[in-house]
Amino acid sequence: MSGKEPVKILVNNKKAFFDYFIEEKYEAGIELHGTEVKSIRMGKCSIKEAYIQVVNDEIFIYNMNITPYEKGNIFNKDPLRVKRLLLHKSEIRKLEGGVAEQGYTIMPLNVHLTRGRVKLDIGLAKCNSRKLFLKIISIYHAKLLDSVSKASILPFRTNLLSFCTNTICQNVITH
Repeated sequence: MSGKEPVKILVNNKKAFFDYFIEEKYEAGIELHGTEVKSIRMGKCSIKEAYIQVVNDEIFIYNMNITPYEKGNIFNKDPLRVKRLLLHKSEIRKLEGGVAEQGYTIMPLNVHLTRGRVKLDIGLAKCNSRKLFLKIISIYHAKLLDSVSKASILPFRTNLLSFCTNTICQNVITH
């Protein structure tokens, strides 16, 4: 065998890449039971609502939803149970130090198979303030559009909207 073996991505968290700047990535193992592994291999897993915390020098993932395996009957576990992640102590301490800084968090990025083992890519992430700013502007623009459309100055609506939007953007950028 030459080089790295192929990695099969099972679940991806696209929102993490959209809302955050990923500064460091780590690959962690997940402590799972047999039926959970079978369910993840079938792709029945969600990390959209999941978050990661460091507790007593151990790292855990919360709200990672693994749908119960259909043929698992009594061996199925709670779909939202807390799962321990497997990392070296030095990596956990780096992540813990990063989270101690203002504005950083640990995000789950994707779940994949490496050499038959289920792995989770996690990243030390910082909030993407520019995208957050654009979201706030678009929400404000929609509210402004609603209030102007209700007003009686409909012929001047487009000019008024462009003027107000430009004024708001310039005020926010300069301050």
